Amino acid sequence: MPAENHRLYVKARHISYQRGKRNNNPNTSLVQIEGVANPSEAQFYLGKRVAFVYRAQREVQGSKIRVIWGKVTRPHGNSGIVRAKFTTNLPPKTFGASLRVMLYPSNV
Repeated sequence: MPAENHRLYVKARHISYQRGKRNNNPNTSLVQIEGVANPSEAQFYLGKRVAFVYRAQREVQGSKIRVIWGKVTRPHGNSGIVRAKFTTNLPPKTFGASLRVMLYPSNV
Protein backbone atom coordinates (compact mmCIF):
# COMPACT_ATOMS: atom_id res chain seq x y z
CA MET A 1 0.00 0.00 0.00
CA PRO A 2 1.56 3.35 -1.05
CA ALA A 3 2.18 5.99 1.61
CA GLU A 4 -0.21 8.92 1.25
CA ASN A 5 1.10 12.45 1.05
CA HIS A 6 -0.10 14.60 3.96
CA ARG A 7 1.88 17.73 3.16
CA LEU A 8 0.06 20.90 4.29
CA TYR A 9 2.08 23.22 2.08
CA VAL A 10 2.87 23.92 -1.57
CA LYS A 11 6.45 24.46 -2.71
CA ALA A 12 7.43 27.91 -3.97
CA ARG A 13 10.52 29.91 -4.93
CA HIS A 14 11.69 33.35 -3.82
CA ILE A 15 12.20 35.14 -7.13
CA SER A 16 13.17 38.70 -6.19
CA TYR A 17 12.04 41.80 -4.38
CA GLN A 18 9.33 43.99 -5.85
CA ARG A 19 11.21 46.50 -7.96
CA GLY A 20 11.12 49.20 -10.57
CA LYS A 21 13.70 49.90 -13.22
CA ARG A 22 16.26 51.30 -10.78
CA ASN A 23 14.94 50.84 -7.24
CA ASN A 24 13.98 47.68 -5.43
CA ASN A 25 11.69 47.35 -2.45
CA PRO A 26 12.85 44.67 0.02
CA ASN A 27 9.61 44.98 2.04
CA THR A 28 7.78 42.94 -0.61
CA SER A 29 9.08 39.67 -2.06
CA LEU A 30 7.99 38.07 -5.32
CA VAL A 31 7.16 34.38 -4.96
CA GLN A 32 6.57 31.80 -7.73
CA ILE A 33 4.23 29.08 -6.45
CA GLU A 34 4.55 25.62 -8.01
CA GLY A 35 1.70 24.86 -10.42
CA VAL A 36 0.39 28.45 -10.59
CA ALA A 37 0.52 30.00 -14.06
CA ASN A 38 -1.94 32.93 -14.05
CA PRO A 39 -3.54 35.47 -11.69
CA SER A 40 -6.84 33.57 -11.41
CA GLU A 41 -5.01 30.47 -10.08
CA ALA A 42 -2.98 32.71 -7.74
CA GLN A 43 -6.22 34.08 -6.26
CA PHE A 44 -6.59 30.91 -4.14
CA TYR A 45 -3.32 31.62 -2.31
CA LEU A 46 -4.08 35.20 -1.24
CA GLY A 47 -3.88 35.48 2.55
CA LYS A 48 -2.05 32.15 2.92
CA ARG A 49 0.99 31.93 5.21
CA VAL A 50 4.47 31.60 3.69
CA ALA A 51 7.44 30.12 5.55
CA PHE A 52 11.16 30.35 4.77
CA VAL A 53 12.72 27.48 6.73
CA TYR A 54 16.50 27.49 7.18
CA ARG A 55 19.25 26.07 9.36
CA ALA A 56 21.36 28.36 11.52
CA GLN A 57 24.78 27.77 13.05
CA ARG A 58 23.82 28.29 16.69
CA GLU A 59 21.23 26.25 18.57
CA VAL A 60 18.30 28.17 20.11
CA GLN A 61 15.88 26.31 22.40
CA GLY A 62 17.34 22.98 21.30
CA SER A 63 16.93 23.50 17.54
CA LYS A 64 19.09 24.86 14.72
CA ILE A 65 16.06 25.20 12.43
CA ARG A 66 14.53 28.67 12.13
CA VAL A 67 11.62 30.15 10.21
CA ILE A 68 10.76 33.57 8.78
CA TRP A 69 6.98 33.84 8.38
CA GLY A 70 5.10 35.92 5.84
CA LYS A 71 1.76 36.28 4.10
CA VAL A 72 0.71 36.28 0.42
CA THR A 73 -0.75 39.74 -0.21
CA ARG A 74 -1.71 39.97 -3.90
CA PRO A 75 -0.95 38.69 -7.42
CA HIS A 76 1.89 40.25 -9.41
CA GLY A 77 1.65 40.42 -13.20
CA ASN A 78 0.10 37.86 -15.52
CA SER A 79 2.31 34.81 -14.95
CA GLY A 80 0.99 33.64 -11.56
CA ILE A 81 3.70 35.22 -9.42
CA VAL A 82 2.44 36.61 -6.10
CA ARG A 83 3.68 39.29 -3.71
CA ALA A 84 4.38 38.37 -0.10
CA LYS A 85 5.34 40.37 2.98
CA PHE A 86 7.49 38.78 5.68
CA THR A 87 7.86 39.71 9.36
CA THR A 88 11.52 40.48 8.70
CA ASN A 89 12.56 41.03 5.09
CA LEU A 90 14.05 37.98 3.40
CA PRO A 91 17.77 38.46 2.75
CA PRO A 92 18.97 38.63 -0.90
CA LYS A 93 20.83 35.34 -0.32
CA THR A 94 17.41 33.61 -0.49
CA PHE A 95 16.79 34.52 -4.16
CA GLY A 96 16.00 31.16 -5.77
CA ALA A 97 15.55 29.44 -2.41
CA SER A 98 12.50 27.30 -1.74
CA LEU A 99 9.64 28.51 0.43
CA ARG A 100 6.56 26.78 1.82
CA VAL A 101 3.13 28.24 1.12
CA MET A 102 0.89 26.80 3.82
CA LEU A 103 -2.65 25.82 2.89
CA TYR A 104 -4.03 27.75 5.85
CA PRO A 105 -5.86 29.93 6.75
CA SER A 106 -8.50 28.32 4.53
CA ASN A 107 -11.28 30.23 2.78
CA VAL A 108 -13.08 27.06 1.65
